[in-house]
Amino acid sequence: MKTKTFLKTSLAVAVAILFAGCATHRVDWNARVGIFNFDQAVTELGPPDKQAKLSDGQTIAEWVTRYNTGSSVTVGTGFYGYPGGVGYVQSVGPNTYESKLRLTFGTNNVLTAWAKK
Repeated sequence: MKTKTFLKTSLAVAVAILFAGCATHRVDWNARVGIFNFDQAVTELGPPDKQAKLSDGQTIAEWVTRYNTGSSVTVGTGFYGYPGGVGYVQSVGPNTYESKLRLTFGTNNVLTAWAKK
């Protein structure tokens, strides 16, 4: 009897940890405009994938995130005539989704604008 209770409790804890680990943290970039600086961005997001310094002193940095959504496989069969048959299997490689975060920093390295693509 104790074993069943232990297994149920263990399963409940494992599911809770799984859901907690899958929770995403949404950043309110509008609230960070004017107070978030370039050094904080690099500390939080890592080095940018692209970065450019404009002639007016602004810095534009872009972070690219790629998500793998798995792969898809299509299987189909068909028959034609007697006694022949035709079948095929089509496999498609991994599907990826790309998200870009572009942050613009003023001459004092403080966030002035952002865009997500």
